[in-house]
Amino acid sequence: MTMATTVDTPDSDETCTYCGSRIFDHEPIFVCDCTAECGSSGYFCNYACLSAHIEENELPYANACEWSPE
Repeated sequence: MTMATTVDTPDSDETCTYCGSRIFDHEPIFVCDCTAECGSSGYFCNYACLSAHIEENELPYANACEWSPE
């Protein structure tokens, strides 16, 4: 199976999905949800905004893998 990856650089004035700041004024992070046909992406200006976005939208709830030592 062949998998392809494309990398696009966001525009210089791209804003943070969470706070609206320009991402390149900080330490930008790109997030892509490939379960949504790779069309769902977000840019965050730093890890704090990404973390706040995750918490406020309750994204980790019921999405964790279960692990068993067996």
